[in-house]
Amino acid sequence: MLVLPVLVLPGLGNSGPDHWQTEWERRDPQCRRLLQDEWDNPDCAAWVARLDAELAQRDAPVVLAAHSAACPLIAHWAAGANARAHTALQGALLVAPSDPAGPNYPKGPTGFNPVPRRRLPFASIVVASTNDPYVELVRAREYAGCWGSTLVVLENAGHINVASGFGPWPEGFGLLARLRAGSETAYAATSGGMA
Repeated sequence: MLVLPVLVLPGLGNSGPDHWQTEWERRDPQCRRLLQDEWDNPDCAAWVARLDAELAQRDAPVVLAAHSAACPLIAHWAAGANARAHTALQGALLVAPSDPAGPNYPKGPTGFNPVPRRRLPFASIVVASTNDPYVELVRAREYAGCWGSTLVVLENAGHINVASGFGPWPEGFGLLARLRAGSETAYAATSGGMA
């Protein structure tokens, strides 16, 4: 069975050596990071352009594994890309989608707010925590519902990063496997259903 490649999309600051995204890259050579020029004070349009350019070079579908600010990035890309570009994606794992309008969002990044609320034209899973400082659960549920994503809620998981105890995160890798296998369907949820 063909295992689809994964494009890893870190959030602000990039993902460090112990982050689950980095662990997945070490574990699976089919997981490769999309590098950005500016990690700390990015312009969303520049991140979108980099993602668009990368996907345009692909001749087979990929799955995205996004964390934090990279989740709104995907929503912005999907809202602006054409239907042909959407075929480059089989799905997206959207972990701890940060809220650019939230009180704890850093001041440096620009263009991420407002986050598009259109359904994503590919399968997606949103993973949210009940105590994420960068997105309230009600907002994460709203994202999942608007994007047509399956919603997985983790209890007291913080920002689902190294600081909150997430290193290799095999459960997340299992969610990614669902998307890679095509067992997660587009528009799986109409209002952010639980997985």
